[in-house]
Amino acid sequence: CSSLADIMLLEVFLVLGTLLIYFLFSKKKEETLPFKDGWWGKGQKPVTQEDTSVRPFKVETTEEELSDLFRRLDQARFTEPLENSCFQYGTNSVHLRKVVSYWKNQFNWKKQVEVLNKYPQFKTKIQGIDIHFVHVKPPRLPEGQAAKPLLMVHGWPGSFYEFYKIIPLLTDPASHGLGDEHIFEVICPSIPGYGFSEAPHKKDFNSVSAASVFYELMLRLGFSEFYTQGGDWGWLICTNLAQIAPTHVKGLHLNMVSVSKLGLTHLLSVLLGRYFPGLFGFQDEDVRRMFPFLKKGLYRILSESGYAHIQATKPDTVGCGLNDSPVGLAAYILEKFSSWTDMEFQNLEDGGLERKFSLDDLLTNVMIYWVSGCIVSSMRFYKENLQKGIGTQKHEKLTVQVPTGIASFPNEILHTPQAWAKKKYTNIVSFHFMPRGGHFAAFEEPELLAKDILQFVGKVEKEQLWKKK
Repeated sequence: CSSLADIMLLEVFLVLGTLLIYFLFSKKKEETLPFKDGWWGKGQKPVTQEDTSVRPFKVETTEEELSDLFRRLDQARFTEPLENSCFQYGTNSVHLRKVVSYWKNQFNWKKQVEVLNKYPQFKTKIQGIDIHFVHVKPPRLPEGQAAKPLLMVHGWPGSFYEFYKIIPLLTDPASHGLGDEHIFEVICPSIPGYGFSEAPHKKDFNSVSAASVFYELMLRLGFSEFYTQGGDWGWLICTNLAQIAPTHVKGLHLNMVSVSKLGLTHLLSVLLGRYFPGLFGFQDEDVRRMFPFLKKGLYRILSESGYAHIQATKPDTVGCGLNDSPVGLAAYILEKFSSWTDMEFQNLEDGGLERKFSLDDLLTNVMIYWVSGCIVSSMRFYKENLQKGIGTQKHEKLTVQVPTGIASFPNEILHTPQAWAKKKYTNIVSFHFMPRGGHFAAFEEPELLAKDILQFVGKVEKEQLWKKK
């Protein structure tokens, strides 16, 4: 009788054990995002093996391209702005005329091409399309020290050029007073459809597709473990990459965070967080940045998201005009560099554009879009990511386990408090309110961002946090 009871007990334990193992493994499996192995080239996928060679690339421009550009700049039609409207209605055409005059008479694209080519650039074919990337190794390494690979991903309407000022601070930090404890090997790709990366020829190329392509890129370059950093679309692509390959991404650093899966707590915190901040885990700075929520949340979304609605629905229509007119393209892009750097800049006649950037830097970014003809394909990325609705994608429902560092800049369009972010990013090891700066952090405040990346990586390395995921 006792042996029968023992057998039954054993069976119960076996069943419970099996259920526990199943639960643990199925949960683990659920936590990762499937790698998206697509084919984005023209026509049918060939049966032959893809060419995986990495080829050197240089930005080049022809006299024909430049003469065509100047002809179009000369023939531009401008509309008079409303009196005293500054940048409140978008790019002010009185200031735009000045920008175009500088573009024609002083801006030296050939010199800027030399600036672009000062860092080694390459192309390689992944999933049927050519991927462009900048790859900078440290000029020197202390004995016995290895460079840490860092993938940095831009967004819209930016480009790989956004990282040109931060690259030397990361690859040679000692020369810039940032110590030599952590030295990086930096890889900055152009998102497919942006800059000099080929545009996908098929529908449905979204952030998970881009993350899968960049994961393949890092493996192809020989990096099985690496750090990632991003803002704007780079935030989502790097987040997805951490969800696809959590054992390969040692740390995820973001200078923008957005959370699409909002629950009742979020709603209550919006309604009551101003009055009971401690109840919702808000700090004083969260309250300052978020409230009054109608003005700093809802109205700001409505006033700044018109472009996103167009690009998420009919990107090709408005894209026709932008791809045909360099002045239209500049007006469209520069407006974002005004308001996203500081919303108050729209009350200035010049949009505050040169308070944080030089015209040479701004026009170099515009020229990357112009010479590559990529504005339409870059805008399509919104449709691919948003057409199925917010909160419907698998990646939006999954958490991120990878050690995460967040640099929260005060002039970012929308503020996400740590209390919200940690529901998605369950392993935040560093969250800092930055003293100044906006959306284009690496471009605008390279030193602040570099310091935050260095301290974050220092924490992860010191405690070997990626091994505890």
